[in-house]
Amino acid sequence: MNIYVGNLDFKVNETDLEGIFQEYGTVGSVKIITDKYNGKSKGFGFVTMENPEEAMKAINELNGATLENREIIVNEAKPKRD
Repeated sequence: MNIYVGNLDFKVNETDLEGIFQEYGTVGSVKIITDKYNGKSKGFGFVTMENPEEAMKAINELNGATLENREIIVNEAKPKRD
């Protein structure tokens, strides 16, 4: 399952996110979206988890949680629109 994680502090990196989500199960990949010109975080990213039950538990428990003094948004990622 592909999970959207938003409202991230710009200091949060992919290793930080992976560590948080690993508490809920096996993480397939983590990607923080960065600006293509300056390489800085855009404040959101995606985490993939293979087990849907583990992914839903992570979404339910982490949505609204505080990370680096920011309330993060965590939900199932929606397909990209053209």
